[in-house]
Amino acid sequence: MISKVLIANRGEIAVRIIAACREAGLATVAVHSEADRDALHVRLADESVCIGPPYANTSYLNITAIIAAAEITGADAIHPGYGFLSENAHFAEVVQECGLTWIGPPPAAIRLMGDKATARRTVAAKGVPILPGSQEPLKSREEAVELAQAIGFPVILKASAGGGGKGMRVAHDARELRHAFDTARHEAERAFGVGDVYLEKYLPAPRHIEVQVMADRYGRVVALGERECSIQRRHQKLIEEAPSPVLTPELRKAMGDAAVAAAKAVGYEGAGTVEFLFQDGQFYFMEMNTRIQVEHPVTELVTGTDLVLEQLRVARGERLSFPRRITLSGHAMEFRINAEDPETFAPSPGTVSFLALPGGPGVRVDTHLYRGYKVPPYYDSLLAKLVVYGKDRGEVLRRARRALSMFVVEGVKTTIPLHLRILEDKDFQDGNLSTRFMDRFLEGR
Repeated sequence: MISKVLIANRGEIAVRIIAACREAGLATVAVHSEADRDALHVRLADESVCIGPPYANTSYLNITAIIAAAEITGADAIHPGYGFLSENAHFAEVVQECGLTWIGPPPAAIRLMGDKATARRTVAAKGVPILPGSQEPLKSREEAVELAQAIGFPVILKASAGGGGKGMRVAHDARELRHAFDTARHEAERAFGVGDVYLEKYLPAPRHIEVQVMADRYGRVVALGERECSIQRRHQKLIEEAPSPVLTPELRKAMGDAAVAAAKAVGYEGAGTVEFLFQDGQFYFMEMNTRIQVEHPVTELVTGTDLVLEQLRVARGERLSFPRRITLSGHAMEFRINAEDPETFAPSPGTVSFLALPGGPGVRVDTHLYRGYKVPPYYDSLLAKLVVYGKDRGEVLRRARRALSMFVVEGVKTTIPLHLRILEDKDFQDGNLSTRFMDRFLEGR
């Protein structure tokens, strides 16, 4: 059983987890750095513990401090949220070895899916489509060139232990690939401590579509529809929506079945997301995120579910509460409101001097902001998630314009003006999306 949950995170996701815990009747413990002493999640939790100085490597990434906080407060479970230690298999193992409940997938599943090359081999063995590429990490530049010539340029190098675009390089010929190989390895080594890279066929303008899955410990896995995540800059998502404007019911089922197969292949439990590239009517496995996603609210709105509450239920050993076949209803879209200059994307820390959140039919805001809050410079710039729901995509676009125009944050710069400009783009309005959308959009401003 679980009675008290320590939330090993900060910001809006920590507030979101506190809300789910309250609904489940569970006590909560917030951990925080010195910079987050006055953060909203600290104010809302039943208890709080300072775990270190402002920088993440001395606080939110400090496993010893987090475990000590759980022991001091008597917490019997840890929810990692997203980012930080959420996909760290070693942390999950330590949590379990200390007799605490890990609210996430088994460490073995995290480790396997965290190695992208191994993940590709594992899901391919279960019939999940993958792009042509290397089955093992590449040993040399010449091996990379030989394989690229066999499958055809362009190709992309990716860090085996990577994510967020680090250790990722595109090559259009052998000369470019030789140079990119060393660059990708060095970047992967710096970012993840492991320099292994693998190679895939590069799709020039794919859509990025992911499928939300939820699994219990009794072997049942359910797909909860897809999310379109093609609007991104430097591999960082800006806008997500559900369902995708391009998928037919047949493709939706096929992609959902593939996601379920991938999750079952690693004995998955809890919430996870299987990510695919989609182009010319075909989809290909990219990776699996073994945690709750930033964009989970859009799935909650179109499925009528509470994914974080379901995470708590699964961790307590309960069976999934979902029906075998999930029905999608309406349309939802999420806009990430970041503390960034909307023109240069430079971070914009500072003090929020005024705040007005939008409301009305079909509008949800997940945030940790309040007037007087000091946005620190040490962490991810996400301030809030504006999530809009409607009966169809057209209604969502209209409501999004209204909500964004009534969302006021003063004292720091935000990406709200950028989202309003994107809403006026004809391709976006028509659902003509790809991962290259922002390249074209920013070039034309």
